[in-house]
Amino acid sequence: MENLEKITLTPDQGAPVDYYVLEQTMIGGVRYLLLTDVAEGDGEALILKDISKDGEEESIYVIPSDEELAAVAGVFENMLDDITLEK
Repeated sequence: MENLEKITLTPDQGAPVDYYVLEQTMIGGVRYLLLTDVAEGDGEALILKDISKDGEEESIYVIPSDEELAAVAGVFENMLDDITLEK
């Protein structure tokens, strides 16, 4: 796998966690990230929605609603033909 961008997420409660960005897309002006916990091989996938405002120093991500998550997962599966996302 090519050199993946790594981001660190800091939950409200808990220690920072590193994730690798597999892909990102914009749908309806909203940015979504497909993340994994490992740089190589099979790992846990996570889809996050960016709710940051323009000009904010740090990005704010949330987990999309179930309906939104299913639609975005389908987009990512079409973008990356070698992955299957379990819903």
